[in-house]
Amino acid sequence: MRLILVRHGQTSSNVGGLLDTAAPGADLTELGRRQAAALPAALAEEPVEAVWASTLVRTQQTAAPLAAARGLDVMVRDGVREVTAGDLEMRGDDASVRAYLEGIFAWHDGGLDSRIPGGESGAEFFGRYDDVVAEVAATGAATAVLVSHGAAIRAWTAARTDNVSVDFVATNPLGNTGVVVLDGGPAQGWTALTWEDRAVGGLALDSSATDGPAGEPVEVH
Repeated sequence: MRLILVRHGQTSSNVGGLLDTAAPGADLTELGRRQAAALPAALAEEPVEAVWASTLVRTQQTAAPLAAARGLDVMVRDGVREVTAGDLEMRGDDASVRAYLEGIFAWHDGGLDSRIPGGESGAEFFGRYDDVVAEVAATGAATAVLVSHGAAIRAWTAARTDNVSVDFVATNPLGNTGVVVLDGGPAQGWTALTWEDRAVGGLALDSSATDGPAGEPVEVH
């Protein structure tokens, strides 16, 4: 199947650089809503049969225009919410953000029992995310969109694809409404086809945040 992972649109917490991972989370900003509205056109060539989102409201708000354009309901699942920040929740200082990301990336060295202080372990995160992806695949949809979160998509993709490394995701963050397209399935594994780290439609707050023009796929390796 073709699984299209989309990061949600911009929120006020993104603007403030805050680790906002608890439900319900911040709403989309005006820019975030415009980013969400651009998704139907950006994915117009994709034969999307199902749209999924997390329990954090920003993903559902991002998914809504695409689902409406395709006449689909948004399937909401807790398992694809953001990696929980625990004791670091709503902090935005450099040390806290670095500790959060380093804790997540450490899971790829086999330390799945390690956890972000007050948060979840790698085993817990991958277990819940895998369960939802398996549910999506079990529907038989040939192409599905899953609107999720930046750290969650980066961590899961590095662990579950055969051509995206943890070094790559550590240095190629996804912008709001960045898109990762995968091919495969839970049984045979996944291959990343594209990693578009910029907002769809060129609606990025800061054009210097990533290299290359808006929407240009970054080579995965």
